[in-house]
Amino acid sequence: MRALLLENPHPNADAALSALGLDVVRHAGAMDEDELIAALEDVQVLGIRSKTQVSARVLAAAPQLLAIGAFCIGTNQIDLAAAAREGIAVFNAPFSNTRSVVELAVAEIIALNRRLTERDSALHAGVWEKSAAGAHEVRGRTLGIVGYGNIGTQLSVVAEALGMRVVFFDNAEKLALGNAQRMPSLDALLEVADVVTLHVDGRAGNAGMFGREQFERMRPGAIFLNLSRGFLVDYAALRDHVRSGHVAGAAVDVFPDEPKRNGDPFDSELRTLPNVILTPHVGGSTEEAQEGIGSFVSHKLARYLADGTTTMSVNVPSLVLEPAAQARYRVSYLHRNTPGVLALVNQTFAEHGANIEGQILGTRGEIGYVITDIGTSLPDEAIAALSEVEDTIRLRVLPAT
Repeated sequence: MRALLLENPHPNADAALSALGLDVVRHAGAMDEDELIAALEDVQVLGIRSKTQVSARVLAAAPQLLAIGAFCIGTNQIDLAAAAREGIAVFNAPFSNTRSVVELAVAEIIALNRRLTERDSALHAGVWEKSAAGAHEVRGRTLGIVGYGNIGTQLSVVAEALGMRVVFFDNAEKLALGNAQRMPSLDALLEVADVVTLHVDGRAGNAGMFGREQFERMRPGAIFLNLSRGFLVDYAALRDHVRSGHVAGAAVDVFPDEPKRNGDPFDSELRTLPNVILTPHVGGSTEEAQEGIGSFVSHKLARYLADGTTTMSVNVPSLVLEPAAQARYRVSYLHRNTPGVLALVNQTFAEHGANIEGQILGTRGEIGYVITDIGTSLPDEAIAALSEVEDTIRLRVLPAT
């Protein structure tokens, strides 16, 4: 078995996969669609970060692929529904780099409010410009958080510790932490926030959510941050509002089109603007975060390969079945979620004399997943019969653990 790891996840990702006997192959950058299809021949595990796009075409061309690990928070670069239909489980790291993103956001909020980018540039140019003009403490200012998930909530707590007032808006019902105040709409948040920061997910419905209208609704002199997804924001509109002075500063870590490899050229309408911080998608790129992500995702992949556990999978039912003491085999069975499949599975085992020691079923949309521990011999005829069921997507027989 082989694992292909792209975009340099932390080296500790190799250990969990190698321990299962996988041959781990690394490639420094991302791959385009055709490159990836060619590279996935005879590959069972794919590891990526944010730049590699895994389309339905790629997935259909990789019949040996069992699992994908996204060594990052987001999974919008993967066609999750297509992966599920092909019987490919996808795992990510939704929590491991939360602190890193929060710390970058806090650093940028302080730097922009103090206009440190301009002071730094002037001194590097040999010009002494000591002035308090346009510089503010963050204490007492209002932080508006758009998206109150893992990152937004932790940022809320840290910002309050700095003395900021926190307001937030989220489409889902979220419990406010500390003294944070939920706003009834995005517009209501923009009317009161001195700093607006985006921390929403990459679902298609969020594309273009922040444009010229939203920038115009921001308070004059407010600051804007986007550390979530590049396609959320109209950066031409941001450029115009920074130039006019309506937006006093901005920090952007994500872009609609990002280079695939280090050293590739980069351009943006935000380059050269005053009091604007541009970073190359490094919100979660600390050594601590990458080490945690490498360990977390690789162990999820290894566990799925070894015993079928799908805890925290983002596209197939999340199941864990503790090993039965008398079990000899474990059958991992992904199938289309149609009525009667579980009864058919159990009938097939019974007809071939296979005794069930433990079993668990879960469904997620159009996908069903059954893990079954067998305590007796498991005739090849039983596996063949299940494989021929019309609703079968992926069938694996594993040694009981």
